[in-house]
Amino acid sequence: MSVIILHVTRTLRCLFSLTLLTCSGYFIRSLPAQPAKPATNSILPGPKPPDAPAEWKRYVGVYEYSNNGKDKKTVIILERNRRPYLHYSSGKEGEINFENGIMFVPDPKGTWLYDIVEQPGVPAYFVYLMESFVRSDAGTDPAHFYRVSPAQPVTALREKARRLAPPVEAGPFRKPDFVELVTLDPVIHLDIRYASANNFLSTPVYTQARAFMQRPAAEALLRVLHKLQPLGYGLLIHDAYRPWYVTKIFWDATPPEGKIFVADPQKGSKHNRGCAVDLTLYDLANGQPVEMPGLYDEMSPRSFPNFPGGTSLQRWHRDLLRRAMESEGFTVNEDEWWHFDYKDWKQYGILNVPFEKIAVGEQPAAVSH
Repeated sequence: MSVIILHVTRTLRCLFSLTLLTCSGYFIRSLPAQPAKPATNSILPGPKPPDAPAEWKRYVGVYEYSNNGKDKKTVIILERNRRPYLHYSSGKEGEINFENGIMFVPDPKGTWLYDIVEQPGVPAYFVYLMESFVRSDAGTDPAHFYRVSPAQPVTALREKARRLAPPVEAGPFRKPDFVELVTLDPVIHLDIRYASANNFLSTPVYTQARAFMQRPAAEALLRVLHKLQPLGYGLLIHDAYRPWYVTKIFWDATPPEGKIFVADPQKGSKHNRGCAVDLTLYDLANGQPVEMPGLYDEMSPRSFPNFPGGTSLQRWHRDLLRRAMESEGFTVNEDEWWHFDYKDWKQYGILNVPFEKIAVGEQPAAVSH
């Protein structure tokens, strides 16, 4: 998956008004600007650790061995205190070492040596006794990212989904009151993956690169931002409100083994209610996203919020994001470190309103980098 990051800003004139914009009965409210509050140490997951040594950091990841589908084994190479460790699926863990493309694994019976094999265009792997443990995560190379090949083209799935209606719910629910996130603060940037081909379907699903949330959730997100800014971080939004028909497309396009990462349209998604957000941190000093243990929308164990691998710094950033979000009423999804649900989500019904019917006024300008 190619990395295309859209930074979206909007003029500040709407930040100082309470002008209510309407379209087809759905509202977008601009929030007044709020001064950033001093950060509190309560959201810090401890002292910020240094990065892993560059000479072997690239080996950090998930590796799998499968004997023709039998006896599947998974090991994780991770970093802690600038030292590499090998973590087994059993929970056993031991310190290892690297030198000249060889991994040294101490054992009570002696030291075992593994050749690390790196070839252009294929995942890295290490070999022991003629058996290969192949890297199974996406690494940092988009070419290795998990992608779905739908049985039907996404255009056909979209046409089908747009003819259907969401499941009926009892209610009562609050009236939708959407806020466009880029109007909250210019430090909020957008990287709306589903408005580009930079996603697991390899094709745009949204028609516009925009992000909306219900007003209480948007206000809480702004408070999160103001806690992170003094620490040198901004928020990069990947997705927020998602029309129900898009959830239906994702479900129909994803094979059974990947459905853990997509919502069942019969139950609806918290994204459909405008109370969920997919996001990460970016560095205010250089505008670049920070490294997390896994990539956004990666369908691998690295996506789990408690995944033990990665580097100390990657885990620190992941935990900082989680602590900041939880401090303002958000809960992390059990399968996705980037997905957070706001506490009021049950107060809103499943919505199927396309972005075109919510969008009012001038479109934000997209800036690639």
